[in-house]
Amino acid sequence: MDYAARLSGEFHLNPAHVGAVVKLLDEGNTIPFIARYRKEMTGAMDDQVIREVAERLDYLRNMDKRREEIETALRNLDVQDEALYAKLASAATMTELEDLYRPYRPKRRTRAMIAREKGLEPLAQWLLEQKPKCDVQAEAAKYIDAEKGVEDAQQALEGAKDIIAEQVSDDAALRKDVRELLMREAVLRSVKAKDEDSVYSMYYDYKEPVATLVSHPHRVLAVNRGEREEFLKVTVEPPVEKCVALVRKNYVRETAASLFNPGANAPANSAFAKAFAKALANSAASGPSDASAYVEEACDDAWDRLLYPSLEREIRNELTDRANAGAIKVFSDNLHQLLMQPPIKGKVTLGVDPGFRTGCKLAVIDENGKVLETGVGYFTLPIHENKKAEAARFIIGCARKYNITAIAIGNGTASRESEQFIVSLLPQLPGAAYMIVSEAGASVYSASKLGAAEFPDFDVSLRSAVSIARRMQDPLAELVKIDPKAIGVGQYQHDLKQNELTAALDGVVEQCVNAVGVEVSTASAELLSHVAGIGPALAKNIVAYREENGIPSRAALKKVPKLGPKAYEQCAGFLRVNGSRNPLDATGVHPESYDAAKALLEKLGLDVKDIRNGGIPDVEIKAEAYGKAKLAEEIGVGLPTLQDILSELKKPGRDPRDDVPAPVLRKDVMDMKDLKPGMELTGTVRNVIDFGAFVDIGVHQDGLVHISRMVNRFIRHPSEVVKVGDVVKVWVVEVNEQKKRIALTMLPPKSGN
Repeated sequence: MDYAARLSGEFHLNPAHVGAVVKLLDEGNTIPFIARYRKEMTGAMDDQVIREVAERLDYLRNMDKRREEIETALRNLDVQDEALYAKLASAATMTELEDLYRPYRPKRRTRAMIAREKGLEPLAQWLLEQKPKCDVQAEAAKYIDAEKGVEDAQQALEGAKDIIAEQVSDDAALRKDVRELLMREAVLRSVKAKDEDSVYSMYYDYKEPVATLVSHPHRVLAVNRGEREEFLKVTVEPPVEKCVALVRKNYVRETAASLFNPGANAPANSAFAKAFAKALANSAASGPSDASAYVEEACDDAWDRLLYPSLEREIRNELTDRANAGAIKVFSDNLHQLLMQPPIKGKVTLGVDPGFRTGCKLAVIDENGKVLETGVGYFTLPIHENKKAEAARFIIGCARKYNITAIAIGNGTASRESEQFIVSLLPQLPGAAYMIVSEAGASVYSASKLGAAEFPDFDVSLRSAVSIARRMQDPLAELVKIDPKAIGVGQYQHDLKQNELTAALDGVVEQCVNAVGVEVSTASAELLSHVAGIGPALAKNIVAYREENGIPSRAALKKVPKLGPKAYEQCAGFLRVNGSRNPLDATGVHPESYDAAKALLEKLGLDVKDIRNGGIPDVEIKAEAYGKAKLAEEIGVGLPTLQDILSELKKPGRDPRDDVPAPVLRKDVMDMKDLKPGMELTGTVRNVIDFGAFVDIGVHQDGLVHISRMVNRFIRHPSEVVKVGDVVKVWVVEVNEQKKRIALTMLPPKSGN
């Protein structure tokens, strides 16, 4: 197969660019490297498109591998049907391939197999011909054979019908037609499985067309979970009459003759195709055939016993697969936005891991995440009243000693009480403000081998306090230490295909880490492991080499054990070495373009040292004046690479997260009981799901903005309007303190909401 041509057609991309992507991937290049440093070859295709092309390429190659396996199996069975092989060659999906192979695939012992063993296949073919004025009983009597277990004509006919039913069920063209009909017109139905209230009560008597469920994957996942937990019984209700008619018209002579020209819709299997063609050829001038009634019964049996149960499973699987893909996409988008949240730079931070009985663990870290001091404060229970003054002295003392200006409070148990206590101290902490930080995954990190290795002398809660503070300072650097599935920005993540989810989320982490770049002199091994071309083993080697020898330049990376030329090529551009003698080492300019960058600077009358003090603000203006096309040609690079070099020289090591509004730091405290309908608030989007978005409004219970309350226009998904980390203005619609639910709207009150 010409994969480049196929992929370029599917993605509407230039075939040469797609071909280059395929070649680069096959050569072992990483997606971040291809997207950033091979733009001339790929037409500046972004990393997300390259990732989708790569995934589709894998699918097509796996499908071709399966195609070869099926063809080999058929040749081994001595199947001499060139039309079948032609259909295999043109099949566009795995489902089509499996449908074509279905009649020949090894099966468990079936009724049709037993009937064939009794010698009844000729009778089945004779019935299918549906000859006019035939004597069915007399023909069936010819097959009576007590030794084979055929006691009478009726048993012979039943066995023949079993053979026809299986052939009908295995007909690839028919299965495709019925499957498409079900996808268009079937209805998913769920009813309660037991008289017990549950979170699935809205699905206790629920119907929705399969066609619309495709656009609402969260409902599919909810129904699946309810069924798995035995609260729901779920079925696919088909348009039975249409399905039965569709099956019959493919095989019953009278039905087919009234709807089709002879031979227009003959079955796929060659032997039955010939028999059916004879039936159609005889239909015009003949009367009804007694055999047709038996063929009709076989078709009805095929639908009830074989086709419908099989296709119901396929439809359920198809819905689940689509829901799985949709949920992974939502999770991936949310994770990307979370990881790309802007860091709160230059602030000494106090991390608070709230607790009741064991107190709140406290950790002070400097601007770079280094732990300065730790402690425990008791201030969340009434019995702690006499210890509050001691906790206050510790916090105020640390604030003055280290100049704390930011406080990160975990949102777990005792978070409300911790917030109230911290807010009461703010008047004595000049310039300090706080933020409630999601603890999702903090306990996972704290109890992990990585957490133990990083802080072997800290207990688990103290590690959590450090993690909470660091994830406010630099979410990306801290959250890469945690399994993405534990971060809590998805929906039904435990119900998804874990291998696919892991691959997608790992791709997101890789994309974010490489988009930001990594300072090699301070980065953790976990962060380094996500840099293009570097895995966990190489990351550990880099850290070990750094601790022993230091890494004064990018070139020094070549001395790291097992970091060969290919790995260096892939990772070098994403690693920053601030303080290197070569200023370009602190930029996103790849070492392979250093000569071009120096030549560019020389032609513009500049020096590479000019980029040390925050970059060269007017470098692009000078390049425009010189002529970018001329400049690119003279220094030997393409325009996309030239533009990237100019951007880096203008602002070396630019962090794309700086373009995003900073998180909201607070100085006051609110409680759920303070909320009133119509109240205007500012909040931060914490999670985006299929039916809305959860917004942190500072009351320890995120409010839900339903998709219908986001904008005054139709949108297919909330992600069209908001993303994780967005700071939004909302109004309170309803508060239910008992159920801890807050309904919000992003539509101003004047709009009638």
